[in-house]
Amino acid sequence: MKIHILISLLAFTLSTTYGLIFIPRILRYCKDRKLYDIPNQRKVHKNPIPRLGGISFLPSMLIATIIALLAWSYTNDGKKIEISPWTIYFALGLFIIYAIGLIDDVFGVSAKKKFLVQIFVSSLPPIAWLYINNFYGFLGIEQVSFWVGAPLTVFILVFIMNAINLIDGIDGLSAGLSLIALVGFFYCFFSEGIWIYSILIAGLIGVLIPFLYYNVFGDAEKGQKIFMGDSGSLTIGYILGVLLVKFCMVNPHIAAYRKESIFLSITLLIVPIFDVCRVIIVRLIHKQGIFRPDKNHIHHKLMRTGISQHQALISILALAMFFIGFNMLCLNILDTTLTILTDICIYSIFNIFILNYFIRKNKQEPFV
Repeated sequence: MKIHILISLLAFTLSTTYGLIFIPRILRYCKDRKLYDIPNQRKVHKNPIPRLGGISFLPSMLIATIIALLAWSYTNDGKKIEISPWTIYFALGLFIIYAIGLIDDVFGVSAKKKFLVQIFVSSLPPIAWLYINNFYGFLGIEQVSFWVGAPLTVFILVFIMNAINLIDGIDGLSAGLSLIALVGFFYCFFSEGIWIYSILIAGLIGVLIPFLYYNVFGDAEKGQKIFMGDSGSLTIGYILGVLLVKFCMVNPHIAAYRKESIFLSITLLIVPIFDVCRVIIVRLIHKQGIFRPDKNHIHHKLMRTGISQHQALISILALAMFFIGFNMLCLNILDTTLTILTDICIYSIFNIFILNYFIRKNKQEPFV
């Protein structure tokens, strides 16, 4: 166990170091090529900001992970590391979604083409036989067949990628929520002894630390601020989606049956999941297209109450931590279905009554 902790710390440290090396160079590259996210009426920032921070995520994570795995192999007398078909298909999908995000950040890609690529990469895990095959009693459902679980898995992966992408509206929010979820998944995978994924997660956590520094505290006027762009949000979203599916899948050859699997996975991503669901419902109520951009996400609503961007960030991260703490308390008291229904009620009350009250008090339009 100690060696696995040390190897994970190695991956984290290396990835953090690579992030600190890569991000300043990316900032200079964006400045030279004038690759900026230009402000408009829908965006919060006022200055042109480089948008290629996400380019650093995959290289930093992979280099750190490979070095850490080689170190792990060396400590095990050169024992070979077995790579499963799941991991191979996951890596293929990861490179593809990273590439399409990078192309979109630099040249632009239509929403339709990005959506088709998302469906394709989301189909790769089920092709490798990695899919949601058990609901663990949620909604009274236990085992599900491949023909139900496979399309559900594709939907979940596409949904989470878009949820992480859409909530990336203020400094630090998408990365902050992802960091919370990744720490949770690291604990889950480490506890189950799934070491390769634990090391991979540690590597991704590492590069998010320097990114958050430049994203949240960087001075835009001095050219020290950066956004993650689609190369970052889609990459993180895909990784989080695959981690959710992998942790939820019942596979007696890898880990024992865990009745709390789907419950924990949803809990770790509850704020971005609930935010996208609420926004879609509001758009349908107002007879607007569900893909139509607006300023009705939770961070937009919080800022309409009169608080600053950083205060909104802290509030949403605190909300995510509240749900994790609350659900952990409910784990042995209520069943999964009842707990998630309670979560929905709490989130709805927070949005419809509490937030809207303060928005009206600030003489702004609350929407729903």
